[in-house]
Amino acid sequence: MLTAIIDYESGNLHSAEKAFQRMARETGGGEVVVTTDPETVANADRIVLPGDGAFPACAAALRRSGCFEAMVEAVETRAVPFLGICVGMQLLARQGHEYEDTDGLGWIDGEVERITPSEPSLKVPHMGWNDLVIDHAHPVLEGISTGDHAYFVHSYQMRMTDAAQRAAHVEYGGDVTAIVAHETVVGLQFHPEKSADTGLRMIANFLAWRP
Repeated sequence: MLTAIIDYESGNLHSAEKAFQRMARETGGGEVVVTTDPETVANADRIVLPGDGAFPACAAALRRSGCFEAMVEAVETRAVPFLGICVGMQLLARQGHEYEDTDGLGWIDGEVERITPSEPSLKVPHMGWNDLVIDHAHPVLEGISTGDHAYFVHSYQMRMTDAAQRAAHVEYGGDVTAIVAHETVVGLQFHPEKSADTGLRMIANFLAWRP
């Protein structure tokens, strides 16, 4: 069982790699590798797409790497379990509107736009710990409850067109999508590797998930 974490020059992956490897050891979840190789991604048993930075730059870097086509083939043809983190979650949307309109993967029915809190005192980026509000049950959320904390750092959010694909949200001057899920695809707006026991539990759940 191989989990491929895609490295497309979108940030430091060290902490994510360590968290996934730890939970793979503890749960018998197989091997976890960080890779830039499209063939490794195409043949992986599960795929993780992290990301820090702007939506257009991340989308362009992913396409340049050759991993874009590889993960599309894996998910759309072989139904490989897929986890997007932070901007990696946002790239699941149909389109992003950060700086310029940019097409995403289109696996989640939503669009990415700047956070606009209703309370002027709330700053953007949305940064720090926030309480999850569970909207829909999902295997990756087993053992996770409303009120559990996760760690966020982002200025843009996914506005959902299909509410059934939003598994959880947080309150930050209005609803902010925190978790999306559809078929074999899950996205986390927060960083699970920085979210203590809550994040580690979700990583373990993903590694055990057999959709």
